[in-house]
Amino acid sequence: MHDQQQEQDEREHTAPEPEATVRPLDGFTVGVTAARRAEELGALLERRGAQVTHAPALRIVPLPDDTELLAVTRDLIDRAPDVVVATTAIGFRGWVEAAEGWGLGEALLDRLAGVELLARGPKVRGAIRAAGLTEKWSPASESMAEVLDRLLEEGVSGRRVALQLHGEPLPGFVEALRAGGAEVVGVPVYRWMPPEDIGPVDRLLDAVASHSVDAVTFTSAPAAASLLRRAQERGIRAEVLAALRQEVLSVCVGPVTALPLQAEDIPTLQPERFRLGPLVQLLCRELPGRVRPLPVAGRQLEIRGHAVVVDGALRPVPPAGMALLRALARRPGWVVSRADLLRALPGAGRDEHAVETAMARLRGALGAPKLIQTVVKRGYRLSLDPHADTDKYSGE
Repeated sequence: MHDQQQEQDEREHTAPEPEATVRPLDGFTVGVTAARRAEELGALLERRGAQVTHAPALRIVPLPDDTELLAVTRDLIDRAPDVVVATTAIGFRGWVEAAEGWGLGEALLDRLAGVELLARGPKVRGAIRAAGLTEKWSPASESMAEVLDRLLEEGVSGRRVALQLHGEPLPGFVEALRAGGAEVVGVPVYRWMPPEDIGPVDRLLDAVASHSVDAVTFTSAPAAASLLRRAQERGIRAEVLAALRQEVLSVCVGPVTALPLQAEDIPTLQPERFRLGPLVQLLCRELPGRVRPLPVAGRQLEIRGHAVVVDGALRPVPPAGMALLRALARRPGWVVSRADLLRALPGAGRDEHAVETAMARLRGALGAPKLIQTVVKRGYRLSLDPHADTDKYSGE
């Protein structure tokens, strides 16, 4: 009698219309920690289907208010460096604009015109030329390691090297130059501070710890370090590290950004070109590639972060339904008891009726009730096709 009522509930439940085409990031949730260009990155991700959680981990101190940059600028004008290394376009432009605001713009440009000016990449090169200057050299790889190799090959003993910092010191770079006999002057063109509103960061950390976000993007090393520091302050560092080391993907715009994460044994991915576009393209490959398609009841089932793809059609599923589906998918084809499914439900309490209600809604959301079979007096199972290799999908 109960099963008849359940089948009636399923027939009465109207399944949502699937989207015509499934975009690469449909069904996935991605955290964005960027303070700068966060809207641009978020728009790129959303255009490809992602649900985006914005959580700027830092904020940038306005350049004209930075007394440390003013002091360094005056020092470099008074005592010329032999080499200036420009690392970011926004930083170089901001430095020139800040100097102009202090009445030192012309003097700074005159000084930079007479030194060996190195640009880390094409964007920085464009900023240098827009200021009426010409760089002496720029590495094809956009790598600071290549810049360092060139400087050391030239010899830096007795030379004064001004290094534009991008948010935090570059200790390995600076130490290598000093070991070679150089005097290194750091140019702090912008500095990072904690965000004024820490709430979004805390919500992202909670989502990471509970595995309810699929990936987190990082566009600066300070943001990565700040996120981990906040997790430590809240006492959830162990949970966050465990999630980032296992299920939650960490994608960094480049190798320097990845350093604070790698120091904690967190695996990271970086695009070949250190840009937002390639970073998003990398996510579009990696997140769908981590999903195991399951042959269930003659259909192809893909379980994504907060949605399911059935035969190429996206089916949004409520959180309770996703919890049940994940529990069933851990051992596809095996029976999972109501008691075990109840434990998987968030905040369900002790009433097994909650499982039956959530299961009915899940079947309706999937639009194909036969994907999940009721095993009388035992529980439920995914209707894995008989010819499927059960070992391949067992998760063991």
